Amino acid sequence: MSRRTSPVIPGFGLTLGYSISYLALIVLIPLGAMLLFSLQLSAEQWWRLLGNRQLQFSLQLSFGTALAAALLNGILGTIIAWVLVRYSFPGRRIIDAMVDMPFALPTAVAGIALTALYAPNGLLGSLLPVKIAYTPLGITLALVFVTLPFVVRTLQPVLADIPREVEEAAACLGARPLQVFRHVLLPSLLPAWLTGFALAFARGVGEYGSVVFIAGNIPLQTEILPLLIVAKLDQYDYPGATAIGVIMLLVSFILLLLINLLQRRIQPPI
Repeated sequence: MSRRTSPVIPGFGLTLGYSISYLALIVLIPLGAMLLFSLQLSAEQWWRLLGNRQLQFSLQLSFGTALAAALLNGILGTIIAWVLVRYSFPGRRIIDAMVDMPFALPTAVAGIALTALYAPNGLLGSLLPVKIAYTPLGITLALVFVTLPFVVRTLQPVLADIPREVEEAAACLGARPLQVFRHVLLPSLLPAWLTGFALAFARGVGEYGSVVFIAGNIPLQTEILPLLIVAKLDQYDYPGATAIGVIMLLVSFILLLLINLLQRRIQPPI
């Protein structure tokens, strides 16, 4: 199979060299340095760290809430992307611009605003029968706010490229709306949906600014992994903080690798 050539960008060897060098400087070298720095811990210290109940709970909380937020945004983001692409209505451009607000807004400001709204004495928290702030539900809400654009912006161009004539043809042949979605839309949307889900999940795992305020940071209740890292840094325990970062890195890498393998498996042939 011959390699594709581009008349605009320089040759394959030069562009590949630039790509590898850039990735090495920006990604591989910092991550490698973090792995090497964590090796300052002895095997006994690693075992004690992995067996720490506080770390185990924070690991479960961070990944669990990130997964829940990514799944929720996978549903809500798909609906929002569908409405923005398939319908024209007054205020559509405003709503489309509002999707990007979590990108522009500092995460700490978002966390303070959500806490002020959903605290027990807040504007909405005082009216709701369920406590949101200072609970895992509040953490999930903050992550939903931060990660929504990843799903919407990933799905929008894919939806725009699906011709409506294909759906109309399926409907004319007697397919029901659910069958049209399952056999016509879903095969094209699923790879992009998994990409948006993976981006939202990865962003949610490492989120700190918007979560630290609404979480309340209660040990064994609402304490997230990034907060443990900051606590280790405040105690000048740099190897311990790096070790927690390595654990997050390894778990995230395994989960994202599985998502990418699933995405490649269901990718329709070109």
